[in-house]
Amino acid sequence: MRTDANDRPVLTIGHSPDPDDAFMWWPLGDASQGRPPVIDTGGFLFTPVAEDIESLNRRAAERGDLDFTAISIRNYPSVRDRYILTACGASMGDGYGPKVVARRGESDGVAWLTRDDVRIAIPGVRTSAWLALRLCAGTSLRHVETPFERIIDEVASGQIEAGLVIHEGQLTYEDSGLELVVDLGAWWKGETGLPLPLGGNAARRDLDERLGDGAGRRLEAVLRASIEHAMAQRAEGVELAMAHARGISRERADRFISMYVNDLTIDAGERGAGAIRAFLGRGAAAGLCEDPGGVELLG
Repeated sequence: MRTDANDRPVLTIGHSPDPDDAFMWWPLGDASQGRPPVIDTGGFLFTPVAEDIESLNRRAAERGDLDFTAISIRNYPSVRDRYILTACGASMGDGYGPKVVARRGESDGVAWLTRDDVRIAIPGVRTSAWLALRLCAGTSLRHVETPFERIIDEVASGQIEAGLVIHEGQLTYEDSGLELVVDLGAWWKGETGLPLPLGGNAARRDLDERLGDGAGRRLEAVLRASIEHAMAQRAEGVELAMAHARGISRERADRFISMYVNDLTIDAGERGAGAIRAFLGRGAAAGLCEDPGGVELLG
């Protein structure tokens, strides 16, 4: 961990380069750019690290060098020895979520996805979206890992038959002549009555050891305050988040942020924790992910 010229700790926070993550964390500032925080951070400074979610999943599992990082909930059992999920910062789809899409007129429901001549472009095997799809449609799926920002174009151009869409593509796929095969958040809500836990914010388990007793909880409170400030100063936050909006309109960026930055993001609470336990429990029972061995939230 590095410090600034005034010996203040500078912590790293990994996030995916999409509007909702950028919206949540802009109040923390950016020490690498000399941009100070706009909230009281208790003397800590932050440097954001923007990488796609599959890269952050791998980084957490293989290096574990970021102090805080976004991870797919599906990836949590693989990193729980180094990281603990924070109560704030989760992305959950309450009746909506990642979508499988195909060209109009070519799909025939979920069963179509299991055909031998259907390949599905997915954003990564560690993503929660992929686990949700396998729980929904079974394991007889042919998949091709594809950078998330290319999935819609590859389906629309006929390079691949179907795509598993995350991030703001959930709102834009119809613009490219695609149709919905299944909304995994809606499917999960129908199955369990719970929100679909997609992403979480994870903190290094050694924060207290490195920064003093109680540092982890104090820092979780700072992150929660960042989200609350962003929601209170919504117009400013949406404007700043547009830098990660990849060509969508401000209205759509605002809508996407509303979907994934909400009360469950401020505090997942028992409902969110229960959703995580149910999701990972089903995945482990099906042999699709490691058993998390219990889920605790820092906060």
